[in-house]
Amino acid sequence: MRITDQYLWNFVFSVLFLALVFMATVVLDTEAYKSYESLTLLDYTLMILATFRLTRLFVYDKITAFFREQFSDIGEGKNGMVLVKPARGPRRTIADLLSCPWCFGMWAAGTVAFFYLLTPYAFFVILMLAIGALGTLMQLLANLIGWKAEQLKMDVESR
Repeated sequence: MRITDQYLWNFVFSVLFLALVFMATVVLDTEAYKSYESLTLLDYTLMILATFRLTRLFVYDKITAFFREQFSDIGEGKNGMVLVKPARGPRRTIADLLSCPWCFGMWAAGTVAFFYLLTPYAFFVILMLAIGALGTLMQLLANLIGWKAEQLKMDVESR
């Protein structure tokens, strides 16, 4: 397979993303609950944390593995059957998107911002995602501190 075989689908999904952004802008122009001019630092912080959590949820977390697996094929691995990305087509583009936090983060940011501005009902979901993001960051920080402490302990013991 040549790498250019996938360019068409990547282009199609890029155009779809731009079309959705345009449509969201049109909808928000007339239906927005909040305007972007009225957003505070707290609003931006909530949206940033919710985007982080949503991205981590769909790209890394086990609970959404079933969703990511819908866009994978079964292949042969050293230890038996493994999931592999399809060689080409729209499923490959979606598999690439769901394995790239930078790529999926753009879609997540657009979704979070759209619903945050569109309706007050999105606030609770975005707040939950933001609180979950803080919990995730605290857990990652605790792991990092623990790993560093273990490394220092091993360095002292090896002397």
